[in-house]
Amino acid sequence: MQSISGEQSGAFFYRISVVIPAFNEAATLSEVIARLERLQGAVEIVIVNDGSDDGTAKILEAARPTRPLVVLHHPTNCGKGAALRTGFAAARGRVVVVQDADLEYDPLEIERLVSPIERGAADVVYGSRFLHNSRQANGPVHRFSNWCLTALSNLATGLQLTDMETCQKAFRREVLAGLELRENGFAIEPEITAQVARGGWRVVEIPVSYAGRTKASGKKITIGDGLRAVATILRQWWKREQHLG
Repeated sequence: MQSISGEQSGAFFYRISVVIPAFNEAATLSEVIARLERLQGAVEIVIVNDGSDDGTAKILEAARPTRPLVVLHHPTNCGKGAALRTGFAAARGRVVVVQDADLEYDPLEIERLVSPIERGAADVVYGSRFLHNSRQANGPVHRFSNWCLTALSNLATGLQLTDMETCQKAFRREVLAGLELRENGFAIEPEITAQVARGGWRVVEIPVSYAGRTKASGKKITIGDGLRAVATILRQWWKREQHLG
């Protein structure tokens, strides 16, 4: 099911499309939309309700932002990767931004995130929680896990990132058009990173603020997701070696 408000034209490109995967985020989604209203220029909001059962769908049905809004529904929870693929396919912006629905990352930082792309200085921008502040994540275990995954990803891709797993990223639309994404869950992050690196796109990081939450307050990533991310990095590493060979 798809509902679209705002200007509709296949040839029209917004300044920014903000793609938001949402699974049981009724507590924060309205505030995310409200902050997106404050961005400059032609901004499109694309929200994928990924099988939520907490009232997220009702909030989206009642939403009346002044920005063009695309709402897409998965009948069951398919995972973050599946939700992003759905959102990417619908996005019509010159720059496409990934933004989580839980307010761990502030939507108001999107202006800074897209600036290097709009200046022609980058094709992809990662909002890093650790570039200038290594203590922003949820405790030492989370920081160590993120460091391990980012270090392994860097070995596989040749990039020098500080936060591969960040959930606030921006892409020129041409970058996303060249990716062949298959991961349905959180392993979409290393899959995107590996394919961006293999494509030779210019990647930069900028520091972003982060208000991490705990499992008790709704954080969904698990140890299993981490293991899946490792497997994805290794698989993409092998593909890179095949490509270079």
